[in-house]
Amino acid sequence: MKKLVSDLKVENKKVLVRVDFNIPHKGETITDDNRIRAAIPTIADLLKANAKVILMSHLGKIKWGKVDDAEIENEKKKNDLKIALPSLKAHLEEALGHPVNVYFSEATRGESLKAAADKLEAGEVLLVQNTRYEKGETKNDPALSEEWASLADAYVMDAFGSAHRAHSSTVGVPTILAKEGKETAVGYLVEKEIKNLGRCVNCPEDGHPYVAILGGSKVSDKIQVIDSLLKKCDKILIGGGMAYTFLAAKGHKIGNSLFEADQIDYAKNCLATGKIVLPIDNVIADSFDEPKDIKTSLEDIPDGYLGLDIGPKSEELFTKEILAAKTIFWNGPMGVFENPAFANGTKAVCKACADATVAGAFSAIGGGDSAAAAKQFGYADKFSHVSTGGGASLELIQFDGHLPGIDDIEEK
Repeated sequence: MKKLVSDLKVENKKVLVRVDFNIPHKGETITDDNRIRAAIPTIADLLKANAKVILMSHLGKIKWGKVDDAEIENEKKKNDLKIALPSLKAHLEEALGHPVNVYFSEATRGESLKAAADKLEAGEVLLVQNTRYEKGETKNDPALSEEWASLADAYVMDAFGSAHRAHSSTVGVPTILAKEGKETAVGYLVEKEIKNLGRCVNCPEDGHPYVAILGGSKVSDKIQVIDSLLKKCDKILIGGGMAYTFLAAKGHKIGNSLFEADQIDYAKNCLATGKIVLPIDNVIADSFDEPKDIKTSLEDIPDGYLGLDIGPKSEELFTKEILAAKTIFWNGPMGVFENPAFANGTKAVCKACADATVAGAFSAIGGGDSAAAAKQFGYADKFSHVSTGGGASLELIQFDGHLPGIDDIEEK
């Protein structure tokens, strides 16, 4: 078991906390501050213990090496982490019940950042500008990692959505601190992810039948996670664009649907396990962008049409499998749910998972579009667990509970 933030001795110590403030925003307006609120319990507990808290996070992407300097500066302006400051301060003060000094460092390295960190008093917070303003962050640059590590006496990983990335702020810093004999731990958010997704990584005997539901566009994007789930699950229900490669592998006509010819043999091997459940009908249309003719077909889709959602018979089939499950892992919508005409399959899966949970099953959403769909349709609070990291949740399952940003954290 990893050391937890509550195990740390942090009084008067500088604690670098990697948080996930990769928040959706329009300019300077935050459209959803859930990720900030999710980090508050960890930060608040450190402040109660009189720590000096240094927060690091990325926000968006900076296209280093692909654009000129002027465009990079423009990308930086669009992803300025300073927008998180008011929300962070307000939520911390609400959680602690008193005013909190929260500072911001425009500098991401150098003497200015060091001075800002050294100036912190116990019970104060320093939020550092977007880690990806540094070109070396995503490369886990040793010099950058060394500089950031020099700021801290301890490290807490609480950014599950970035735990699958071997970056300076997620891997480089804790690795250096651990070698120096300084404490490292996971925060409450990451602890919760490890605990809940751990049930999908190592399903207990009484957790079977274990059913996974996978959607999304490409089989090639999920080969390794499919391989892993085939070893763990009793059934895998496949919808979304990736279903049509599997249907083609069974010999069905798929019209103009999404299709990966180079994955046919792989799909056939998966089908041979007897664990794959595919749609038995589909909602199809004559166009993706401007559909004029929308109808339901069986497995065979006529030329000139493409599958954009599972059909009503498939909804019944998938619902039956889900309701029989005791453990459920879902990643990927069943269709183009952003368009109401192709949202029914994803809604049906949401409802079935919610009903199964009420009946006693453990259900987890692996973040990403599935989490967005559950929220959109009003089912997000009906699941046992909704992960904060789509890619991280898949890789945690794929690599049997291991992620770069978690593996180097100290064991109890």
